[in-house]
Amino acid sequence: MKVVVAQEIPFLKGLLEPFCEVVYLPGNKISNRTIQDADALLVRSATLCDSALLEGSNVSFIGTASIGHDHIDANFCEARNITWVNAPSCKSRAVAQYVTSSLLSLAKQESFELSSKTLGIIGVGQVGQKVERNARLLGMNVLLNDPPRARNEGEKNFTSLDSLLDQSDIISLHPTMEKEGPEKTYHLLNQEFFERLSKPIYLINAARGSMVDTVALKAAIQSGKVLGCALDCWENEPLIDRDLLEMSLIATPHIAGYTYEGKACATKSIVEQFCQFFNLPFHWEEPEIPEPEKAVIKLPRNCPTKLSNALLQVYDPLKDTEQLKASPEQFERLRNQYALRRDYKATKVLNLSENDAQILRAMGLQVALNARENIL
Repeated sequence: MKVVVAQEIPFLKGLLEPFCEVVYLPGNKISNRTIQDADALLVRSATLCDSALLEGSNVSFIGTASIGHDHIDANFCEARNITWVNAPSCKSRAVAQYVTSSLLSLAKQESFELSSKTLGIIGVGQVGQKVERNARLLGMNVLLNDPPRARNEGEKNFTSLDSLLDQSDIISLHPTMEKEGPEKTYHLLNQEFFERLSKPIYLINAARGSMVDTVALKAAIQSGKVLGCALDCWENEPLIDRDLLEMSLIATPHIAGYTYEGKACATKSIVEQFCQFFNLPFHWEEPEIPEPEKAVIKLPRNCPTKLSNALLQVYDPLKDTEQLKASPEQFERLRNQYALRRDYKATKVLNLSENDAQILRAMGLQVALNARENIL
């Protein structure tokens, strides 16, 4: 059995070699020629798995170590009896933490209080639910828009898109990518969308770049309908729009889900499903994960913004923004060689009030009221 693997997938080398011939290639170099005699592919979102790639090959299984799966032509795979799987929940915590830092960074840059703002979340799946929880912990009013869930569960906890556009100060995108049909999200944010806004907004996109019409977003920024944006996903990656890059307050190279824990979970998930499909023994050894750069954060006692201070020390998206704006042509390198972050649970924060400690503990961090205490 032969498996072609995107070499950027971490924690994978050595796991499958006892059972298969494994060929590692850069994700953007996996081609129809290189997979002709392969039985399976393990890829990331950078590898487009469509007829051009798969036609004439022996591939019967595709595993993508990503939340999204719009890079997989599901109709073609179904017609050719190719099974495909993704890792929908593994990176959700990391993406939600990215959005939390983006909210805090936008508030800091633009001098507003999150507790005075309404966050509209479009798409309330694994990521959207975690974004909602963190936003509520930060004191925000939250509106949820998810038509499929509203139909299945009732509309009580959800709001219409019109109401969300009428009331939101900040909009964060987390739906699945649908290119056609009644739940189409391709270019969901187009000229008409921005014209329907009742007031200027801030925009966060850590979902898929093509959910936003780049031309329409640039026009909305220039007209003042969008006050600022935090973009991790872009149309036409890695050839991103340079003007939109410069207009963005936060701009990162599609790394919102890039924590050690999220990556390890995604790799484990697709390997386990691969082994089940081919009836192979599944063996997983937890990888050694390095300590975070700041394993302990000791806050100044008189710091007036302890929550924001602590969470932006765990991850500040402006550092990645500076790198991307300085070298946009290095988008792929910045993404592929990204220094993985750690989930909140890897960090302990000292010198907190009881209220702040409860909030950070609920987000998953380790906390102590003062530097002498053990972790609570």
